Amino acid sequence: MLLRQGFTVSLRRLLVLLTAFGLLPLALLGVWGLHLVGNYQQREQERYLLDLARALSSAVDAELDGAASALEAMARTPAMADGDLRQVYEIARMQAASQPEWLAVILTDDKGAVLFRTNAAFGGPPGVIADPPSLQRAIDTREPLAGRVVIGKGGRAAFPVRVPVTDNAGRQYVLSAVIQPGRMLRVLERQKVPANSVIGIMDSSGAIVARSKGQQRLVGGLPSPSLVALMRGAGQEAVAPTTTLEGAQVVTGFSRTRFGWKVAIGVPPSALGPLQGIVLYAAGLAASLLACAVLATLLSNRIVRAFRSLQQGGAALGAGLPVSVPPSRISEIDDTGSALMAAAGLRDAHEAERSRLLDSLERALADSRSAAKVKDEFLAVLGHELRNPLSPIVASLDLMDLRNEAGSQRERTILRRQANHLKRLVDDLLDVSRITSGKLRIERRPLNLADLVRHVTASFPGVQLDAGAPHELWVHGDESRLTQVLSNLLSNAARFGHKTTRVTLAAENGQARLAVIDDGVGMDQAMLERVFEPFFQAPQPLARHTGGLGLGLAIVRRIVELHGGSVSAHSEGAGKGSRFEVLLPLGAGATAAPDPAPLAMAGQLAVLVVDDNLDAAESTAAVLAHLGHAVRVAGTAVAAVGEVRRQAPDVAILDIGLPDMDGYALATVLRREVPQLRLVALTGYGQRADVTQALGAGFDLHLTKPASLEDLQRALAPAV
Repeated sequence: MLLRQGFTVSLRRLLVLLTAFGLLPLALLGVWGLHLVGNYQQREQERYLLDLARALSSAVDAELDGAASALEAMARTPAMADGDLRQVYEIARMQAASQPEWLAVILTDDKGAVLFRTNAAFGGPPGVIADPPSLQRAIDTREPLAGRVVIGKGGRAAFPVRVPVTDNAGRQYVLSAVIQPGRMLRVLERQKVPANSVIGIMDSSGAIVARSKGQQRLVGGLPSPSLVALMRGAGQEAVAPTTTLEGAQVVTGFSRTRFGWKVAIGVPPSALGPLQGIVLYAAGLAASLLACAVLATLLSNRIVRAFRSLQQGGAALGAGLPVSVPPSRISEIDDTGSALMAAAGLRDAHEAERSRLLDSLERALADSRSAAKVKDEFLAVLGHELRNPLSPIVASLDLMDLRNEAGSQRERTILRRQANHLKRLVDDLLDVSRITSGKLRIERRPLNLADLVRHVTASFPGVQLDAGAPHELWVHGDESRLTQVLSNLLSNAARFGHKTTRVTLAAENGQARLAVIDDGVGMDQAMLERVFEPFFQAPQPLARHTGGLGLGLAIVRRIVELHGGSVSAHSEGAGKGSRFEVLLPLGAGATAAPDPAPLAMAGQLAVLVVDDNLDAAESTAAVLAHLGHAVRVAGTAVAAVGEVRRQAPDVAILDIGLPDMDGYALATVLRREVPQLRLVALTGYGQRADVTQALGAGFDLHLTKPASLEDLQRALAPAV
């Protein structure tokens, strides 16, 4: 309990003498002055570093220009003009011998083939081209350039400088000088920079060509991550704090050269030295502090004792203990003590409320996690349950196709089209779930996009197509996902187009431009802005056919973005058709590979089909029997084991979701019974994790329901 005794004195009166003494004005003046000094120092440092970086950039450009000029001088010789390559070889050898850092001079034709290199006899083996991409750029652009630093087989680093050449007969060549990074290191050594600075020259890919510290160890590697981030995010030049590869904190300025290289110089913040004026501000502030300290000493005892009592009360408040503050002659401290007492009461009430809120938050988080888990489980089960009835439908259609009954041709075509439509809806629903959770992945490899366009358009049912594509156009992409992109765009055109859908493919500005153009209902501006949103549907009065979940175009956009490209929609308005354009970065073509061998045709095999869905099992068995195989069916794992023990099959096709034992455990049992048995998983669970789990459980192949006739033939094909 806080009790008042005697008279009280205002705390303001006790501290007014300190304030009048001038501490506050001097402190503000010092802060203001230091702020000005800091701004000036920062500006000077940035200007200083940028000037150094620009000078180094000019020096690097001059060195590279010198190498390019030497090559251009060779290109202007009469021997080069007449195409006398042996004489050019002799001139190049003399030039390379006169340059200590030049490892070789190489002449290539316009196809990139090596015609000679000065470090080998004329007509000798061509050797390996260092940095092929830069050679291709020189061939394509016909402009001098500097390539990337490359580490050779012997551990020796070098970079090429390339100059395009054309002789009098119009033949095109590229002269390249292979230069050691030591040449650039001497450029750094000639610069007048602070002794404790770190200077680096990086090629167009960001790899270190020369560095003032650790040259032999670091050449060809990458600079520190912070410097990489600075160079990637900035424009032509910039200044920012970074960390060196040695872990030192520096302020770095960098600049880009005309050849696309980068020059960076890092200086410790202290390397610029103290600025005048800091000492003066510090001295004035110290004098004020000293004077105030002398006066404060006379008053401190009373104030310190009072504040100690408040500290004890505050500690008790924080610890949840009762608060008791002894009396004081300072009225503000007495008021603070009363406030502490009131705060103790509020603390107890707030703690109780906080506990209730935390309990509520924990329950909400648990509910959210549970809902997310339920959603994932629901989508997995939804895909499984929707694919299960599709499996006997598709198998029955395959069986009818094999029988080739002419009277049901039209009905089979309709059923096949609708079954494919339902399968695409299921796949779209699962794909959009992967997109929202960030789990959609692509496997990129060299891909001839022109072949993909021809194959998809040739096999797309129910649409009149006019497709135009070059012989080849290579990108770096996932074939199945890009097939899905084109299929979704064609499906969209089929729903909203009238007659003919045009598909065009061309290379433009380093990108592949794929366009799908229909002559249908078109779109207004509001629809164009939302057409790629998930679940967005065109107004039904405009649609020619109902159907679809509004997911196809959203999936198209995400797949294209994962490939580093973009997709856009265009229309001149209602009734004027629509055009969807996909832009993808061009990539290098794949090396020629032998045509894949066709699947070996299996003879008559003993096949066991295990599925608790009787329709699915019997329809699959009927298709396999029509193909000439001896097929048995089991609806449970126990029945399957009994069938295997009665007569071992050659191939077992297992469902995963069996009533008495899951397919993974059954695969282990069957593998133990018949080690050479070929095991195939045929299930409605088709996510990447399901495929990995199936292969890890011993299955030779994983198929997702509904399985096509080709899938079943692949399941019976002998292992290779």
